[in-house]
Amino acid sequence: MPRPSVAELRPVVHPEGVKDRRSGEHWAGRLYMREISLHVDPYLVNTRITPNQLTYLMIVVGIIGGAALLIPGLTGAILAAVLFQIYLLLDCVDGEVARWRGQTSITGVYLDRVGHYLCEAALLIGFGVRGADAFGDGRPEWLWAFLGTIAALGAILIKAETDLVDVARQRSGLPAVKDEASVPRSSGLALARRAAAALKFHRLVGGIEASLFILAMAVLDLVQGDLFFTRLGIAVLAGIAVVQTLLHLVSILASSRLK
Repeated sequence: MPRPSVAELRPVVHPEGVKDRRSGEHWAGRLYMREISLHVDPYLVNTRITPNQLTYLMIVVGIIGGAALLIPGLTGAILAAVLFQIYLLLDCVDGEVARWRGQTSITGVYLDRVGHYLCEAALLIGFGVRGADAFGDGRPEWLWAFLGTIAALGAILIKAETDLVDVARQRSGLPAVKDEASVPRSSGLALARRAAAALKFHRLVGGIEASLFILAMAVLDLVQGDLFFTRLGIAVLAGIAVVQTLLHLVSILASSRLK
């Protein structure tokens, strides 16, 4: 079959509303990755590679990205950041190939969600082990690995809290939640939610943001000559994850999403 052009692909793989999904589209996807993926799609849509196989590849790349942080110095941080950009690319491409072929499935959605859980947890755990200096010359300081695991657990719980809204609604016979239902009923909580959204600090525990943050800490460590900034970064991400887990839960309970 002839390779489709970008102009032919765009209306099918980027239908109206895809880039505007409030909770389903990453800012980097809207900013640049959806355009990059659109130029990768023509080389994939006529192959035997299935959308689910692309999702499996995404998961493998993300986990390797977390493991890359075990490589000391700037090399590991750069490799992790690059691999998480490829992870994001594959996260875009798998759904686009599925839409072009008409092969969207519940299995694909499920694998995608599991992949995000695993990969973001792998990155944050890898960051913690990096801070523990487990492969250095001295005695490992496992407190940092523990804090990295706390950050990973928080990142998973934040996603789970969102996903469990749909589970609870489906089991109660209700339709999927709409974006407007996420606004808290209390004016005070709504103001706090808008302030948190404006600051965007909670995004730091996401895979793309965390990989770039980790890279920045690695650059500062290179200047400093030790792991001070990596360890500071681990503490910051662990704190954000714990606070955001609690605030996100309160936000859900105070909104109309469970009504």
